[in-house]
Amino acid sequence: MSLQNKNAIIYGAGGAVGAAVARAFARDGARVFLTGRDKGVLDALAKEIACAGGAAETARIDAMDEAAVASHVDDVVTKAGTIDISFNAIGIPQQGIQGIPLTELSVESFALPIATYPRAHFVTARTAARHMIKQRSGVIMMHTPEPSRLGVPLTGGMSPAWAALEGLNRMFSAEWAPQGVRTVCLRTTGMEETATIDVVFGLHAAAYGISRKQFAEAVLNTSHTKRATTLAELADVAAFVASDQAAALTGTVVNLTGGIIVD
Repeated sequence: MSLQNKNAIIYGAGGAVGAAVARAFARDGARVFLTGRDKGVLDALAKEIACAGGAAETARIDAMDEAAVASHVDDVVTKAGTIDISFNAIGIPQQGIQGIPLTELSVESFALPIATYPRAHFVTARTAARHMIKQRSGVIMMHTPEPSRLGVPLTGGMSPAWAALEGLNRMFSAEWAPQGVRTVCLRTTGMEETATIDVVFGLHAAAYGISRKQFAEAVLNTSHTKRATTLAELADVAAFVASDQAAALTGTVVNLTGGIIVD
């Protein structure tokens, strides 16, 4: 139980990534606070975690809403005593963003992810850090796929938005690690188990005039392992990074791309 007595807030917990990480945190002993926009989905996940012996609470929170995030974190600290882990896994619909050449992409569609992802991560990380710095401990985590590092066509504003998150990760660590707060980014392939990547692969396949299966095979063949990262792999690594066993990790990106990116 490497996360015993830890309190973790997961933003975007109703999505595939957030839910998988929440389950892993709870499995390893953390008390998880699940946030997102769909309370029904969050409550179902909390019930699942409770049935497995874990502890979970839910709240309908928009990670873009500075006041709502701050109020919720204050409530968590009042109730639980500390905030030890903050994991942001928010996402936005990809239709109208990916699968479109830049020359045909509207400025509004290009700018949407750039305006959304860095803002939401800054809001949640800054709010958590204010409490963690007082504690002299805590871990802030985020997730990006491989286009954050690679030049991948037809990803619109997503690639620069994800790259910005990795830049934020380094900046957060530079300011907060000396005060006991670690920040780590987990970088994966697109995960085929998620509904989002199913949509994304379909958008790209349509743009190239091939089947979704053909596009997926082409993507997977770029990795050394010839397969995608799984949700379980991401969640297990997230639980390790959040634990005291990973105390030396900060300001870095954990590479889970299976060799698509080699550092």
